Amino acid sequence: MTKIKIGDTIAAIDLGSNYLRMSIAEISTDKSIKLLEEVIKPTNIGKDTFTSRKISIQTMHETCNYLKGFSQLLKDYKVKFYKAVSTSGIREAENKQYILEQIRLRTGLNVECINTAEERLFMLKAIDYNSNLDSLDRALIVNITSGVVEVSIYEKGQLKFTEEAKIGSLRLRETLGELESKTTDFPSIMEQFIENKIYSIKSTIESLDIKYLIGLGGELKTIFTIINTKSSMKNQKCSIEKESFIKREDFIELYKHIQNMTNDQIRFAYGISYKTAELLLPSILIFYCFLKITKSKNIQIPMASLREGILYDLSEKLIDIDKRKESIKHIISSVWYIGEKYGIDKKHAAFVENIALSIFDQTKKLHKLEEKERLYLQIASILHDVGIFIDASNHCIQSYNIIQSQNIIGFSNRDLHLTANIARYHSEEIPNQSHKNYYVLCDQDRMKVSILSAILRLAEALDISHLQKIEELNLSEDRDLLYFNLNAKDDIILEEWNFINNSNFFEEVFGVKLLI
Repeated sequence: MTKIKIGDTIAAIDLGSNYLRMSIAEISTDKSIKLLEEVIKPTNIGKDTFTSRKISIQTMHETCNYLKGFSQLLKDYKVKFYKAVSTSGIREAENKQYILEQIRLRTGLNVECINTAEERLFMLKAIDYNSNLDSLDRALIVNITSGVVEVSIYEKGQLKFTEEAKIGSLRLRETLGELESKTTDFPSIMEQFIENKIYSIKSTIESLDIKYLIGLGGELKTIFTIINTKSSMKNQKCSIEKESFIKREDFIELYKHIQNMTNDQIRFAYGISYKTAELLLPSILIFYCFLKITKSKNIQIPMASLREGILYDLSEKLIDIDKRKESIKHIISSVWYIGEKYGIDKKHAAFVENIALSIFDQTKKLHKLEEKERLYLQIASILHDVGIFIDASNHCIQSYNIIQSQNIIGFSNRDLHLTANIARYHSEEIPNQSHKNYYVLCDQDRMKVSILSAILRLAEALDISHLQKIEELNLSEDRDLLYFNLNAKDDIILEEWNFINNSNFFEEVFGVKLLI
């Protein structure tokens, strides 16, 4: 695979619900990203999906016509690497496969339909490059997209909580649109609906002492400009920089001023397009509902975008390997939060995690898997016992079900399915094609699940007592023999017995004989 190098041009394309956006950038000699051009075009993708569940033929044609222009720009700039993604507008459309195929055939662009967890990771990458989350004691990040609101809580740079609610600005407007003509207080109806949708999230936020609110999306740039224009009349004007903020009292003042205005009144009052005016009130109401349950004095605005996160992701290996480690740190932090929610034995999970990763690293020349697979194993090791929360006697399959239903930051549906499979086979059963969850995998993924679950079974076996007796593990190979050299602080006869009983599957998969 060709790697990105200094001087290459790269591009990120975002097929959103309201707009089609593209950013073209160059990798500079100092390894920074230099933005060359940004393009934005309107679309009715979200309006179609959120009202009729399908994207119309007309919208498809309009989208393809705009994307042909994007494709030509990629050629003009000699872009070597690009990533095009679609979010909720296409993701939730019943005809998404046909739309994506038509885009490919008509424009030559391959568009990846990402889930909210993947979208969140790209946004987090953009924030990491624009802000310093580590410096904030406890911060709430609210990202308003057209279809959903994503909520995350960070404590000193560590992700502690992440949830989403399907009340994005456009979805909210389209869902409640028919009520607008039936009431004289439509904003109040929207606010009540928002409160209902964030009820479970709200209780978690209120239990914490949130002092910082970071806002993303949701027409925040427009909101900032409106407030900034008012402030300039009071000689308080400030420019939009890498990171700006809106004072709490200024935001509440705008909320009170705008809540009883019509879309036309908003449009004329602030000189914005009708499309923007339509989304402004829902966005303000959503931010207001979160602002009032925090103690934040401001809404911080990093001015980060999904496209920016994609550009950093494309170039990350070249720019700064530490940033990749930072992304993994966020993922693992969120996984521990999931484990705590389901009451796992944290000491046991941490031990199994360390042993499993040690076996993975020391057998790399046997399995030849990469860092992505190592991450699958790490997460499966932490969460392998979450199923006990539901059914202790059948916890393996319950662990599979729980992991499969999670929204792990940066994980695609395939990533989740592989990780859930690895966790399922950590104890009693071994992978079998009679199991639907295993059978539906491609041959390559089945092999990955078998290799990683074989490793996890051994790591689990070495802590059957949950007492973490083993202090050190070193592996050595002699022809077809693989020796597990253990340094223990206590009698491990039970662990040895369990290890031997679980070694057959590892031997079958790896083609070696295990000895302690």
